[in-house]
Order: sequence, then C-alpha cells, then structure tokens
Amino acid sequence: MTQKKRNLQRKYTSIIAPILLIIVSFHGLTYGSVFISLPEIWDVLSHKGEPFHEQIIMELRLPRILIGLLVGGCLAASGALLQGVMKNPLADPGIIGVSAGAGLAAIITMVILPQYSYLLPIAAFLGALITSLIIYLLAWDQGTSPVKIILAGVAINALLGAITSGIMVIYSDRVQAVLPWLAGGLNGRGWYHFEFMAPYAIISILLCYFAIKPANIILLGDDTAKLLGQKVELQRFLIIILASLLAGVAVSVAGLIGFVGLVIPHIIRIIVGEDYRFLLPLSMIGGATLVVFSDTIARSWFDPIELPVGILLACLGAPFFLYLLRRRRIL
Repeated sequence: MTQKKRNLQRKYTSIIAPILLIIVSFHGLTYGSVFISLPEIWDVLSHKGEPFHEQIIMELRLPRILIGLLVGGCLAASGALLQGVMKNPLADPGIIGVSAGAGLAAIITMVILPQYSYLLPIAAFLGALITSLIIYLLAWDQGTSPVKIILAGVAINALLGAITSGIMVIYSDRVQAVLPWLAGGLNGRGWYHFEFMAPYAIISILLCYFAIKPANIILLGDDTAKLLGQKVELQRFLIIILASLLAGVAVSVAGLIGFVGLVIPHIIRIIVGEDYRFLLPLSMIGGATLVVFSDTIARSWFDPIELPVGILLACLGAPFFLYLLRRRRIL
C-alpha cells in the first residue's frame, strides 16, 4: 500500500470514527425497553422533557453509555499496547491473563472482603499488575521474548481461572451477586460506578499519550531500538504496566468482558497501519463504539431478558479470533 493511500485512510478513519461513536451513543439513548425519540432526548437534555423520560435517560441510559465508552476505550487501548510490545496481533488482556488477574483480585474483594468494595478499582489494578509482573518474570531469560510472554500468560490465565473457580465453590453462598459480573456487563451500572472508575480511566487514557513514542520504537525491533539508545526492556515493562492499569480499570466495573482488546486494535491496524499516533486513539474510539453498540443490542434485542454484553461480545469475538488464527496459518 502506498503512503498516499495510507494517509487517506487515516484521514477518513479519523473523521468517520468519532462520528460513528456519536451516532452509536445517541442510538443507545434512544433504544431500550422504552423507545425515546431524538426530539424527546433533546427535550430531556434541555430540561424540558417528561419526568419519566428524564428518569430513563439521566439515571439509566446516560451513565451506562458513559461507562461503556470508558470501558471500551480502556480495553482496546490495553490490547493495542500489548499487541505492540509483544509483536503479536493475537495478544489481548484476556488471553494472556491480565484480565484474569484483575478479575481474581476483584472476586476476592467482592466475595471475601466486601467491606473493602470501595477499593475495587485499586484491587483490580493490583491484580492485573501482579499478574503482569509474574508473567514478565517467568518469561525473563537475559531479556524477554514476546512468545514466552504469551505462553506464560496463557498458563497463568488457566491457573487464575482455577483459583477463581475454587473461591466461588468455597464461598458459594456469596457468589450469586457476582455471577453477572463474571459474565461481563453493564447492567445496573449508574452514576456511582461512573464516578467510581472515571478518575482511574481518565488518568490511564492520558498516560497512553506518553506510550506512543516508545511503542513505535519497539516496533522497529529490539536491536534497532537499542542502537537508537532506547532502554527497550524498561519501556516494554512500563507499557505492560500501563496496559495492566487500563485492563484493571475496565474489569473493576464491567467484569470480564473479552475480545474488545483483540478485535478492535487488529481491525484498526489493518486500516491505518502500525503507527501508534493513529492506532492508539482510533482503537480507543473503536473499542468505545463496539462496547456501547453491543450493550445497546444486549439490552434491547432480547427484551424482556437482558443479555450480558460480555456474552454477546464473546459470540462475536470468538469467530473473529478463529479467523485471525486461520489468516496467520496457526491452525
């Protein structure tokens, strides 16, 4: 592909992606068990709407959409960063165990230590961080290999899943409340949860700006980056910590939502290329769009049942994952 064509794709994608995000967000405000038209939404936002519509929009749908935006953006950014530092487009916070570490810490907080539930985002981040450090140390041998990191992550993912299942069996009388969280979803999320995660999510997303340059340098290869005077292992380590923070923030509120960090960065990479100046922000927008759109489908298409968005995304993401494997001739 010529550079001119790539630049055009980047330009059009940078224009279309935010517009699509706005359309999907208004679609989420409109559709649900009660249909509310765009003029009625405008009346609500201008404080002229009916009290019933205002209750639905302001207390139910708007905070849920805002949470979906942050969750999708964090997961997609985490996946994009991990795929870059591991040089593997199949890397994902769910696949290599980062989300499992955050999930285990969150389960311990909610089930064993419910009195500390206000520390859930911090616990999820620490779980993701500790898991990342363990994976990094297991893969270390005079440096780290992206392949070793992924293999160690898969093994740790299985181990943490077994520990989580064990805790659920031991504390079976307390598990009912966290089962929806394990499936991954935004049901019941409101302003409290948004205020809960927003500071952590915004800080994490802002820190992504400082990861763009080192992520681009790592793409050149470790030897080339070292010749340029870069501390490759330190940069890779810091980017993995940032990816852990992003995944932990998302998991703390939305539960174990998978495949967003895998599917979206890969699609964006095909369109705009490897340059993280475009890949990272557009992945965030794409992840936010996918989560909000999928959540709207999950709560409106199956009425009166509300399907957890994590289940829907798994049904969409698993076939795409298999498609990636086929293209890379791994299967």
